[in-house]
Amino acid sequence: MVQSVAVFGAYGHTGRFVVAELRERGFTPLLVGRDEERLRAMGLAYRVASVDDPASLDRALQDADAVINCAGPFASTAAPVIEAALRARIPYVDVAAEIEANVDTFTHFTEAARVAGVTVVPAMAFFGALGDLLVTTAMGDWTSADEAHVAYGLSSWHPTAGTVAAGTVSRERRDGQRVRYTGGRLEYYASEGDLPSLEWDFPAPLGPRRVLGEFTMADVVTVPSHLAIPEVRTYMTSDAARDLAGADAPVAVDERGRSAQTFTVDVVVRSGDERRRVVASGRDIYAISAPLAVEAVRRILAGQTRTSGVASAGAMFDASDFLRALSAHLSVEPVSG
Repeated sequence: MVQSVAVFGAYGHTGRFVVAELRERGFTPLLVGRDEERLRAMGLAYRVASVDDPASLDRALQDADAVINCAGPFASTAAPVIEAALRARIPYVDVAAEIEANVDTFTHFTEAARVAGVTVVPAMAFFGALGDLLVTTAMGDWTSADEAHVAYGLSSWHPTAGTVAAGTVSRERRDGQRVRYTGGRLEYYASEGDLPSLEWDFPAPLGPRRVLGEFTMADVVTVPSHLAIPEVRTYMTSDAARDLAGADAPVAVDERGRSAQTFTVDVVVRSGDERRRVVASGRDIYAISAPLAVEAVRRILAGQTRTSGVASAGAMFDASDFLRALSAHLSVEPVSG
């Protein structure tokens, strides 16, 4: 039986990748959003809905087997769509990279999802899920570690309009403060000046690159949600961070709509004097979010999960097996040292 997956924000940049991936994987996408003209132009079944109208969301999710939320800022969309998924008793997955929105999902919906028997997986995207899956894989048989480091080696970063809007919302919520995960908790702090800069020795062919420390991403929510690691730190290549400030949109260079952007994600976990390292590489951080989200939905609907309720990718799935399933999109290798 062909399964129907609602995609909220289907006509957005990431949403289009998700719709294409669903079709390639044999699912029937059900396009959902507030702009009927843009939905109709995609030429597939659609339903008009808005987060301001719960009844419209209920109608949109009727008969769907799952929903993937691709519409940011997720500070505005996650809660209403999760609530609709709980009412419909269907799994919910999103691609949120916003730290606070992901914290909200764990804080406000863990008990409700458990009671409803509904699976909710936030941050099932490049930022949040991929780092979590890599850290979980690197941990292996360790039950705890002292530190986890996730270094993002992006060749460039031309953000979508959704990324820019989400960043604005996050900065407003933080009231100018910065955020990090240290001492086993999220810490908001006032800091003037630039982020600290250091050199990160990425594996070949990328090699040594300047990165910004305390460039904090959603991994500081997903990783500690299930792993006993009191220090989780993320880094971004300085060149990519400068591109982000320019806010130039990504440009498609192939028939799939992907940009020329490449990425390396270098993960190091430390326990005492022992270190473990796993590296992933691929192309286009927005495009890779589609197979991440769709593979999550496939596994949830197939019953290939490790827990229930609200959980991150590393807690919900067999992390190393999940990454192997993405081999057509992602290269993952352990690195000694």
